[in-house]
Amino acid sequence: MDRMQKEALVADMRQRLEASTLVVVARQSGLTVDEVTGLRRDMRAANAEFKVLKNTLAQIAVKGTKLEGLTEMLVGPTTLAYSVDSVAAAKALVEFANKNDKIQVVGACLDGKVLKLAEVKALATLPSLDVLRSKLIAVISAPATKLAILLKEPAARVARVISAKNG
Repeated sequence: MDRMQKEALVADMRQRLEASTLVVVARQSGLTVDEVTGLRRDMRAANAEFKVLKNTLAQIAVKGTKLEGLTEMLVGPTTLAYSVDSVAAAKALVEFANKNDKIQVVGACLDGKVLKLAEVKALATLPSLDVLRSKLIAVISAPATKLAILLKEPAARVARVISAKNG
């Protein structure tokens, strides 16, 4: 890879990482092609991305950004998982790491805040943004639904009494 290709790769990665809410750093060694393919598939299913990148290129990509705190984690054979969703990348990578000991989560950066391993694992246990939204909508709409049922019930009772008397 020549210098121009490296510069283009670093610029592309910087753009992708800055657009992400969450970037997770993991150490990997000895993953087979099938395992990496499976991990990438899991990441895509979770609307996240997974990239193996040389540490020097990754350090250049995060330099001067809100992700600069990741620099100290970029040691050894590392990978980056990132997503716009605040939970997706962590959830997919932690689930994969629990099944495969060839990859270990090191830490992450969530909106510029560096997270340790325990915080990443706690983040991975949270429900996704879509699940949280649906729960919030259910909580908000439940009282309205109950009110509508209460308001229609007296009229329904009168209708049932009339129907029983005429029937």
